[in-house]
Amino acid sequence: MKVVYVTGCLGFIGSHVTKACLELGWQVRGVDNITYAGHPEILNEFSEYKNFVFEKKDINELDWLYDCDYVINTAAETHVDNSIVDANKFVESNVGGVHNLLKLIRTKENYRMPTLLHFSTDEVYGDIIDGMHKEDDMLKPSNPYSATKAAADQLVTAWGRTYGLPYVIVRPTNNYGKWQYPEKLIPKTCKYLSMGRKIPIHEQGKPVRNWLHAADTANAITTIIESGDKAINQIYNICGGFEQENMKTITSIIQCYWEADVKPDEYVDFKYTRQGQDVRYAVDDSKLRSLGWKPEREFDKEIMGIVQFYKQNFIW
Repeated sequence: MKVVYVTGCLGFIGSHVTKACLELGWQVRGVDNITYAGHPEILNEFSEYKNFVFEKKDINELDWLYDCDYVINTAAETHVDNSIVDANKFVESNVGGVHNLLKLIRTKENYRMPTLLHFSTDEVYGDIIDGMHKEDDMLKPSNPYSATKAAADQLVTAWGRTYGLPYVIVRPTNNYGKWQYPEKLIPKTCKYLSMGRKIPIHEQGKPVRNWLHAADTANAITTIIESGDKAINQIYNICGGFEQENMKTITSIIQCYWEADVKPDEYVDFKYTRQGQDVRYAVDDSKLRSLGWKPEREFDKEIMGIVQFYKQNFIW
């Protein structure tokens, strides 16, 4: 049995990771500050597990770690547009929060330091027109959000080398699923359709993104942990291999929402641009697949149910 912390346990990806750990019978201490993007109602589900304990706290204010095997850090500010408007919270959470976790883990160095499993992002590599980024590629973040995530990655690897702190860094691609905050593309598109408003689209919808179900990401995390010492001090891309232009994704959402083969033109607004926009993200996840992981869910089979969920559940 593993004993793990999951920071950001009420967030989108964090909640999926928490559930995956709980279902394996691991002892889970969930930490969350319940920000605007958190879902406190998920606590009702988690409280049914006897192996779950919750602590409401910002990772910057966490001052003690109980003995554990892993600290799985999913807590972060993640929306690119918000970081462009004001990066202060991103630096505080994504850099300062990780620094605090590293300090706390170091306090265990005279006994047994837990492994920090840190969630980064494929965006730290910057964009790529052709091919795929591998884990040892140079980091070239394009916006304040990805810059703070890259900075955190550097802190983690530096603490690993200087202090012998054990770590794993994961860099997942775009995740999708239920209960994602509607600043992200899929729930945002559904919300605009529900309100009868046109969907704002950056760069004519031409940027290419890779999509992976959050449950598959959570399974990647448990696969890495269960692989043992060979995963320690390693970096893993998490991808899945399904990519398409944003406009195609939005078209699928619109057609699933109306359950008809409608044309998207009347539902979208193409006048928007994003500073520092990345043209395409793509990562090679063969290193992770060598551990025995592979995605189990297909985007085209999942999207209808997910869109109908957001159609029936308005998220503020």
